[in-house]
Amino acid sequence: MQETAQTADESLFSENIRVRIEPIKEKIPKHVLKVIEEELAKLVMLESSSSCVESTYDYLDWLTMLPWGNFSDENFDIQKAEKILDNDHYGLSHVKERILEFIAVRRLKGTSKGKVICLSGPPGVGKTSIGRSIARALGLKFFRFSVGGLSDVDEIKGLRRSYDGALPGKMVKCLRSVGTLNPLVLIDEIDKLGKSSSDDPGSALLELLDPEQNADFRDLYLDVTIDLSKVLFVCTANVLDKIPTPLLDRMEVINISGYITDDKMHIARDHLLKTTCMECGIKPEQVVVRDAALRSLIENYCREPGVRNLQKHIEKIYRKIALKLVREGASAETPEVSVKNFMIDESNLADYVGKPVLYADKIYEQTPVGVVMGLSTKSTGGSTLYIETTSVEEGEGKGGLHITGQLGDVMKESAEIAHTVARRIMLEKEPKNLFFANSKLHLHIPEGATPKDGPSAGCTMITSFLSLAMKKPVRKDLAMTVEVTLTGRILPIGGVKEKTIAARRSQVKMMIFPEGNRRDFDELACNLKEGLDVHFVDEYEQIFELAFGYNMGSPPLNFRRSLTSFMWDLLSGCFQ
Repeated sequence: MQETAQTADESLFSENIRVRIEPIKEKIPKHVLKVIEEELAKLVMLESSSSCVESTYDYLDWLTMLPWGNFSDENFDIQKAEKILDNDHYGLSHVKERILEFIAVRRLKGTSKGKVICLSGPPGVGKTSIGRSIARALGLKFFRFSVGGLSDVDEIKGLRRSYDGALPGKMVKCLRSVGTLNPLVLIDEIDKLGKSSSDDPGSALLELLDPEQNADFRDLYLDVTIDLSKVLFVCTANVLDKIPTPLLDRMEVINISGYITDDKMHIARDHLLKTTCMECGIKPEQVVVRDAALRSLIENYCREPGVRNLQKHIEKIYRKIALKLVREGASAETPEVSVKNFMIDESNLADYVGKPVLYADKIYEQTPVGVVMGLSTKSTGGSTLYIETTSVEEGEGKGGLHITGQLGDVMKESAEIAHTVARRIMLEKEPKNLFFANSKLHLHIPEGATPKDGPSAGCTMITSFLSLAMKKPVRKDLAMTVEVTLTGRILPIGGVKEKTIAARRSQVKMMIFPEGNRRDFDELACNLKEGLDVHFVDEYEQIFELAFGYNMGSPPLNFRRSLTSFMWDLLSGCFQ
């Protein structure tokens, strides 16, 4: 009797499967249809007590629930897409332009082929929300999964059916969830991909993302090929260096550097304040936040390139206001919420968010001898970086260099190269100056607990050494971010936007960039470049003249001093 009931269940299940696939039979690939028929035939042959019955049920359920032949209707309306992107995000014109180009190409070509876009930038700049906006603009279904710390290939490619508890991978679950074969799939935190001694998920992702391979993607559980060539993959990362090179090679990288103060002001006014007010149950007219308070909040509490921390501080302000409203209402005769209005300005901001946690990056109003301001970038954005050099011991033949400041190998090499180049320059300009030969120097970069590494501080170090050797400070309000070779040639650097933002924050007036970065600077927004005196150099001699106040084209230092000595000797001879 039990066997008859089991047989009836199998027949009912087989019938349900056939009913499910009948409307889409023409859309299901032939090789998949063949596997379904084979599994249904196998199910009839299995004994009711067999352990394979349940696994076959699950396998057929997954195989037939995929959206074979089902695609979303894409939006090719440029104006509509542009409106959606502008409503969702302030600024980021280069990101929006790239998405509109993508839509335009699809419209002209008439077909849609998947791409791999990587949104790279510091935390809180809106990479994930941009992915959602792209899906809305294109009219595609959206699915997100994070691979941060992921070290198991099975999560991506599934586990073979021969193992107990086997399941498909993330991509199959995605397709079943969204119900289309052309969704936008956001792969978050791809730079934090894990790796174990036995598994390399980067290689599995390569098969998933590569447009040349994913038309025949094979999930190990389903064991049939699935065409993923129509899927639009968007990845997010904080830093590109940690993404496996083969993966990065398949991606089109769009850098999102972050927001300057003016951008954050607009985002806070147009979005954060309104959203937070509504979420806290406060009427908009009950709270007025002055521009001065908002600017102080941004510059003294929330200096990061993103706006996530700014949102947290705004929420903190509104929560305190909500508590005051409820307390005042509860203390009144009628237990109703108070309708008192609040004014947040610079004078009372600390009452809501505490004392400022950040201060000006600029340590010196006038940089002393041996100190030069450099610029650096981290995963959280740009910052100023002072290079400090002092002489610790002097004596004939005691020349040497000691380096501190939690520096990586790249910056240690830069310091050694800078020391050599500085000695050569000093020998050319002042042959009689034996400072480097007879002085043991100590080079330090403050914030010693913060690891620092990167090829952009070489010329800053050279200038620091020369400043100490000549006992002459560099120009006021000067910052530079330039790398140098052993022969004195200038190399391009990265993070131009982040470093420019950091320079403006520290009231820097003059900046020095490599000539190779002129185009990067020209592409920056006009309000970011306004008021800056920027010089592009391709050899260190130009930096020397700018740093120590000499005009371009003026005679070299040693020539001027030689000429002065000659005139003095001449005049002395005349009066003898």
